[in-house]
Amino acid sequence: MAELLSEQGLDLLFREARSYNGYLDKPVSEEQLRQIWDLMKFGPTSANLFPARIVWCVSQDAKDKLSKLVSGNNEEKVRKAPVTAIIGMDMAFYDHAPRLFPVSDARSWFMGADGAPNAPLVQATAMRNSSLQGAYFIFAARALGLDTGPMSGFDNDAVDAAFFAGTTVKSNFISTLGYGDPATIFDRLPRPAFEEFTRIA
Repeated sequence: MAELLSEQGLDLLFREARSYNGYLDKPVSEEQLRQIWDLMKFGPTSANLFPARIVWCVSQDAKDKLSKLVSGNNEEKVRKAPVTAIIGMDMAFYDHAPRLFPVSDARSWFMGADGAPNAPLVQATAMRNSSLQGAYFIFAARALGLDTGPMSGFDNDAVDAAFFAGTTVKSNFISTLGYGDPATIFDRLPRPAFEEFTRIA
């Protein structure tokens, strides 16, 4: 049986972790971005199909371009963060099925009787699994000592045009990334008890 995560580890990933609105003036390296990917890629997805695609906005040009497409206070967050990750979803993820899930003809699962993609199934699968991968991204970053600020306040169509033009990728959500500045967070908000939002059937 695997050894349980320590109390310190649980604090790092869950109990003491926060979503940050601003970051310390400390860079995030390309090696750290690669480490995040190399952890998050082990999280499960449907038939190992990996629909998530990431654009790491590291240059000031990229951050400035993205900052114009977000809403409200998110503009300054994106512009000043060391990195902002755009978590996208490839709507043609099934084309990679022969390599990523060779044990079965998984690509055919997403085709209709006419041979065209089953759009509702593709959309649901891409959204569900890229969102899961986005969660893995957050926990991988935390495990590596980094902090995140996930957000959905942005113009998806504009982001798609600016960062995914000519591809089959659409944006899901974005997240700032860096070493969180404690001065930028609020007191922790309420969390519901087990009995309030769950039941055992």
